[in-house]
Amino acid sequence: MQRYFVDPSQMKEQYVVITGDDVNHIARVMRSRAGDEIICCNGQGRDVRGAIEEIGADTVRVRILEEDLPSRELPVQVTIAQGLPKGDKMELVIQKGTELGAFSFCAFTSLRTVVKLDDKKEKKRRERWQKIAKEAAEQSHRSKVPNIANMLTWRELLASVTQFHYALFAYEKEETSTLRRALSEVPAGSRILLVIGPEGGFDEKEVVEAEAAGFISVSLGRRILRAETAPLYALSCVSYEFEQA
Repeated sequence: MQRYFVDPSQMKEQYVVITGDDVNHIARVMRSRAGDEIICCNGQGRDVRGAIEEIGADTVRVRILEEDLPSRELPVQVTIAQGLPKGDKMELVIQKGTELGAFSFCAFTSLRTVVKLDDKKEKKRRERWQKIAKEAAEQSHRSKVPNIANMLTWRELLASVTQFHYALFAYEKEETSTLRRALSEVPAGSRILLVIGPEGGFDEKEVVEAEAAGFISVSLGRRILRAETAPLYALSCVSYEFEQA
């Protein structure tokens, strides 16, 4: 069943009013008609099943049929902090990371980051990334659309550690602490920050700074993963630990 995210103000007690690009998607792409059923989510945990009552030029009115649909969210909130990669790799991370259950994403710059964006380009990228997250959340039947946060410097990322219960960073030279071991100590409901470096990895100085700030260094296994593969591997491990184990 097709799923659409709406602003909380558009979801009333007995009906939902859909506006924007989704109106065109419902009317022309899906060719939906009155009586067809869809799922609407307000992004704050309220998911409803409804029947289309009316399709107008700018709005679609949906009558609510069922409340309290089962949640498909991870039992923990995982924020992926990704060293800004080259090309469109961040789009892949956000699309697949959303499907795997990430709560939010944040790109950051560090010593080995190659890509540099000015404010205008960063804003444009984030708008596109947010759109990708929304589409992926709809496709994977998420209850929430991951937030795409403003890009951070390395110093700003280190300072953000206090906002989370657990802060982990993937480091290829870590020999004792594994992601599995770290996750085994995390209770459900926790906020986790998971930091993945850029293509060149972390500078030794950054490793020292991260550990001093309170981050836990973890290994993602014996193989060296690409920058865009590492967060997806890590999210898969989180899903297994909290949903399959």
